Amino acid sequence: MRAPTSRLLQLLELLQTRPLTTGREIADELGIDRRTVRRYVATLQELGIPVEGERGVGGGYRLQPGFRLPPLMLADDEAAAVVLGLVAAGRLGLGTDGADGALAKIHRVLPEGVRRRVEALESTLELTTVVEGAPIAGTAALLLAEAIRRRRRIRTRYRTFEGDETQRELSPYGLVVHSGRWYLAAHDHWRDDLRTFRVDRMRETVVTESQALGPPEGFDPVAHVRSSLARVPWPWEVEVVLDLAPSSAAQRLNATLAELVETDDGTLLHMRVSSLDWMAGVLAGLGCGFTIRKPDELRASVRALAQRLANAV
Repeated sequence: MRAPTSRLLQLLELLQTRPLTTGREIADELGIDRRTVRRYVATLQELGIPVEGERGVGGGYRLQPGFRLPPLMLADDEAAAVVLGLVAAGRLGLGTDGADGALAKIHRVLPEGVRRRVEALESTLELTTVVEGAPIAGTAALLLAEAIRRRRRIRTRYRTFEGDETQRELSPYGLVVHSGRWYLAAHDHWRDDLRTFRVDRMRETVVTESQALGPPEGFDPVAHVRSSLARVPWPWEVEVVLDLAPSSAAQRLNATLAELVETDDGTLLHMRVSSLDWMAGVLAGLGCGFTIRKPDELRASVRALAQRLANAV
């Protein structure tokens, strides 16, 4: 009879953390008898793990000195948790291009019973939000994280939205994932300014040994990326004063959509949008009074929306 995978993992953990452990200690820890301990040890040896046994007083079991276990050993519930994390990350647009390969490898080593249950959960699990993201290479995420942690500049070829490619030297400050896309908040030495970069548009990225420029005091990468996305140059620039305090306005508007500034009259909302009719719907959904500053064309869209709503009553 084969030894349960979870028990073998427990035995490996005991042997890894103790220089020497007796058969009785193993039996007590795992809740098995001494004969089963010997069988489990034999199974590990058959798998190529050098477990040594010493007889007599002071004897016991140990791993051969200098042997190192594989870097990742998962019990059944831990493997299931990793699988679920990879599945959820993929559906939420948070994954890298190595996620599918990792998932396939974990499936191959899961015990039959656990694999069947995990496959059933994968096929039945539904998320309220599913995002079509832009996956990046896992190596790219690791490289950028290393540069941020070590405070080193990076060099990269960057492709803009229009398709132009330029060589950039950046001091990276933070990685941010939003709506399935990975962004890098960084100081652009070419433009001498804080910028936001889509990681999936970066190519031939290398970490240099040059010290990165430090971030501004109190710099928040998430807030910076949100503000950058709110300033994307859509054709219509909108300014509206809301009859709301900034804190209340922030609760009703996604931070990546708008910039909010406190004024004497309430909160100034600044946005760039592609559709004024859509903007009229946003304003109507805020549930507060507002005054349009610009553009004048937005007033016509608001009046048209008001007429459609009135006609529906």
